[in-house]
Amino acid sequence: MTQHVRNKERESALGASADTDVPGRDVTPGRGGLLELLGLTLVAGAGVLFVLRPEFYEAGVHLFATRAASLVH
Repeated sequence: MTQHVRNKERESALGASADTDVPGRDVTPGRGGLLELLGLTLVAGAGVLFVLRPEFYEAGVHLFATRAASLVH
């Protein structure tokens, strides 16, 4: 899973960030973990479908192109 890193340095050479040490603005671990898992599952499923059944993607591209063309007219 993605790990969020917070910069603990007070000021850098270019200046301090606007949201450094603001209470309630820290990234809490575990929030969004389920959404990230669902997203990764969808991407993995799409990758498997792309390899096993490429005709689904061809049909999807055709459907998208025909709908876009009908909007132009």
